[in-house]
Amino acid sequence: MSGQSTQKLKNLIQSVPPGFLVDSAWTARHAISRQSVSAYIKQGWLERIAKGVYRRPFSARETSEARTGWKIPLLSAQWIMGHEFHVGGLTAVGLRGHSHYLQLGGDTRVYLYGSDIPDWLMTLATDARFVRRGHGLFLEETGGIENSEFSLSDDPDEERAMSPWRWPIKMSSAERAILEVLDELPKNESFHSIDMMFQGMVNLRPKLLTALLAQCRSVKVKRLFFVYADKHAHAWLKHIDRSQIDMGSGDRALVPGGRLHPIYRITVPADLVQQEHTDGA
Repeated sequence: MSGQSTQKLKNLIQSVPPGFLVDSAWTARHAISRQSVSAYIKQGWLERIAKGVYRRPFSARETSEARTGWKIPLLSAQWIMGHEFHVGGLTAVGLRGHSHYLQLGGDTRVYLYGSDIPDWLMTLATDARFVRRGHGLFLEETGGIENSEFSLSDDPDEERAMSPWRWPIKMSSAERAILEVLDELPKNESFHSIDMMFQGMVNLRPKLLTALLAQCRSVKVKRLFFVYADKHAHAWLKHIDRSQIDMGSGDRALVPGGRLHPIYRITVPADLVQQEHTDGA
């Protein structure tokens, strides 16, 4: 191997931690030829795990959970390869402390939002199933997306504390995530499970909620948000500036056989219409 190729390999090793992935677009950007990639694979410096996708071999210390988990491929796509997408919806709700609402039926799903989700990530064999969602729910697509610290390990070792195992996940805030979950109604989520989620949403930020609701393109999502918010009446609700939010006009039929909410004019299960609203309707 020439000195130039050796230097490219050195750069590759320095920028890709053990167990993390690169794809052919990444190697091309770094002027690493297909022949060099093949040589690295023969030498055991890279492993081919899918067409055009390569992994730097794990170190001996990594657990079987790390080897099969979904987080390393996701972090590789976000931070090493630079793909622009985020974890959101029900997954973000769960990772932010409401995990008891996840994994119904043993089917772990990781919801990804954006227009730059690599195809290989959707088919990679991991301990979860990646689910692709679009990026059209908000006018401003970066609003409410945060780099959320999420350790892949509880190892207190100082060296690992500065390693990619501590890299943050680009993920929806709780405020954005709950709106993304509402967008799944009624086809992909249940009204009851979201009702239970809202019960625990006691610390949402009204300023961010106001901004996200003002940017939200879906009248359905905005009306459903206030149906649930009114029912649970958390302290943050009175601080939302409703004057900035366009709720649309006309009635919206969402649930066959449901009840039309007298305030928000959308059909929902009867138990989401409070009794005083029913009596006054």
